[in-house]
Amino acid sequence: MTRTFISIGSNIEREHHIHVAMTELKKLGVHFEVSRIFEAEPVGFSGPNFYNCVVALETSLSLSVLQQTLKQLELDYGRAPDAKKNQSRTLDLDILLYGNVQQNSLPTLPRADIYKFAFVLWPMAEIAPDMKIPGEDRTILQLWNEFGTEQALWPVDVIFEGSHESL
Repeated sequence: MTRTFISIGSNIEREHHIHVAMTELKKLGVHFEVSRIFEAEPVGFSGPNFYNCVVALETSLSLSVLQQTLKQLELDYGRAPDAKKNQSRTLDLDILLYGNVQQNSLPTLPRADIYKFAFVLWPMAEIAPDMKIPGEDRTILQLWNEFGTEQALWPVDVIFEGSHESL
């Protein structure tokens, strides 16, 4: 079993798509944990605000099968196959970490979003504050405490079964 962290985002029918993503991801492994839901303004384009969270789970799926499964879930729940990076979406699922894997080929791991976006790092700090990212000396909580980019982000009161209550 490999511990993996997956970011979930949606700005189209947000509650529905975040809920179905959690339901589907629970089927992929064990020891499922999820951060609170955060609302964030879109980065790089204008559109409705996103709901974001991070899920941790242990899976027996290989990295390539996990990646294919997440892409298929995005398609199954309405994401266009030719969707561009900076646009509204029903569902966005990204592997942030997969065990201790470090690679530059797709999917790039650890995913750079961990260092760039508050909507990834704050939720990760909730569910794995003392964990170190492969190749990093600081804990996730230390990275969050040092995070300097101003990004509009706030927890929302949308609570799903199994979601983490507080930091």
